[in-house]
This record gives sequence, C-alpha cells and structure tokens, in this order.
Amino acid sequence: MLLRISAFFAALLCGLGAASCSRAPAGHVVVYTSVDEVYALEVFQAFTRETGIAVRPLFDAESAKTLGLVNRIAAERARPQADVFWNGECARTVLLKEQGLLESYRSPSAEGIGPEWRDPDGMWTGFGARARVIVYNTKTVKEPPRTLDELAGPAWKDRVAMANPLFGTTAAHVAALAQARGEEGALKLLSALKANGLRVVGGNSHVADLVAAGTRDAGLTDTDDVWVRKERGEPIDMAYPEDGTLAIPNTVALVRGAPRGEAGRRFIDFLLRKETEAMLARGRARQMPVRADVEAPEGVPRLPSLRTMKVDWSRMAAAEPFVAKVRGLLDL
Repeated sequence: MLLRISAFFAALLCGLGAASCSRAPAGHVVVYTSVDEVYALEVFQAFTRETGIAVRPLFDAESAKTLGLVNRIAAERARPQADVFWNGECARTVLLKEQGLLESYRSPSAEGIGPEWRDPDGMWTGFGARARVIVYNTKTVKEPPRTLDELAGPAWKDRVAMANPLFGTTAAHVAALAQARGEEGALKLLSALKANGLRVVGGNSHVADLVAAGTRDAGLTDTDDVWVRKERGEPIDMAYPEDGTLAIPNTVALVRGAPRGEAGRRFIDFLLRKETEAMLARGRARQMPVRADVEAPEGVPRLPSLRTMKVDWSRMAAAEPFVAKVRGLLDL
C-alpha cells in the first residue's frame, strides 16, 4: 500500500511539471566552453530536456578567452576530464588538433555545412559564426569608419579600443590579418594603431562598454557584443570592415580519450543540428548561420553578402610566433 501511495505522489509531481521526471537519468557530459554562459545555457538546457543527459560545463574567464581551457585540456592529456570542447572561435581548436588532443568525429548532423567550415580530418566542425566588426558610438560618431586602416588615421587618434590580441577572437583576427596582408602588413597596421593611441583592454565586452559609454568612440569587437547592447538601447552600432570582415565560427570537437565519449558525440550531434544553429541565430548573440538553408533574423547579414576574409584555418596553429611578435609590438 505504501509503495502504491509513493508511486501516486511521484506521478502527481511529474504531472505538475517536474521536467526531471520525464525520463530516467542518462548520465552526464562534461563540456569545456569559451562561449559566454548566457548563450550556452539555453543550448545545454535544451539538450538535457531532449536526452536526459546532464551537462556539466566549465567556462573560461573573459580576459583569457579560450586559452585557459586549451591549456587545461593539454594539462589533462594523460587523464582527460572533458568530453567536448565548444569553442567560440577556431584558431585554438586548430591548435588542439596540432597537439594531438582531439579525436576525429564526423557528425551526421553536419550535413549541409560546407567544407570551408569543417576540418578535413573530422577533428572539428564549425557552425554559427560571429564577425569581427568596427563598433562605434552613435552619439559621438556621425560618419563611422569603414575600414581597419581608417582607424589608424589622424581623425581617430586616441579614440579607438581593442581587446588583448593574445586571447580569443582578437588573437584569431590578428592571425587572419597576417594571412591576408602578410606578417609585415599586419604588423604595420597594428603599429599604426598603437601610434594612434590604441587602448588595449581585457576583452571584447570591455571594448563595447567603453564605446557605449563614450569613453572611446570606436573599437574592434565581435557582433554579439554589439547586438546585446543595441537590444538594451545603448548608443552603439557596427560597421562590417570593407577591407575584409573576419567571420569566425563556433567550433566543436571531441576531446581525445573523452571519458564519456558516447555522451560527447550525442552532444556534438545536437549542437550541429540545423535547429540548434537556428536557435543561436535567434538568440541575443544573433549568430550568423553557416548553412544556406537556416534563416538569419532581421538585420543580420547573410555571410555571402559580406566581403569576408579568406582564411586557411589549418594555418592558425602556426600563427603563435606571429602573435608573440604582436605582444612585443604592443608591449603586452
């Protein structure tokens, strides 16, 4: 009798909406991610609702975007703790591949994602891109700059900010500039920006905050940092550089020796679905779909409409010596 009563109350609780009652626990997956928590949690929660697999995430600090997690995965090589690495950019994912820390997995969900967004060896897959843009204050700037070279001109002296180029998407940006302009050309641009009073700060969100507050009139940041502040009504907007816009995909990879490999592959399958990319596009970050058949929200440009930089992502790992030169140039 007692057993029947207990079963009745358990069923009643489920009927009142206890989501955890919808299926038996199915274990967990450990995801290391450099993606901002506010964007990642919606995906984690949707995955758990559908599969019953709990996500145990480890996030990185804003000031050390990606690099801290990459170093941790390397340090755990002998006894991996993470199953999946979800990176907000691509360069450091390529570095993990070069270090032999990723395992090949070709997800069936990746159908429709072009080869330019996938590793040829199946070590990582890209999706949901952001772009590196010129952010500006709409109150203080009436004619926004349209190129990176323009930011180094006298009209913008002591008015521009950029995140530390040793980390995150800014590191990917300077590495891409070295590919597009050659190392000498990229260093020339950065040297001109420094001479023009460039302010280097801890992260992209800090750049956007400075511009929104009018402390700096313009800067280099990611599209998501601008969209969030525009949504809040702050005086901020962006221009896609006409001398080459860098589109940076999210990347996901299976960690070599993942303790929960099957759960890790299921999470990757979920993350790479069209529906998940559409979710990220509709979210506050307004990420640009890499698939042609996933709609972008109003105001978000389609990638083919931009003059994007052509990047060989496989060469990104080799850019570390160049990034060291940038460190010396900017006295970081």
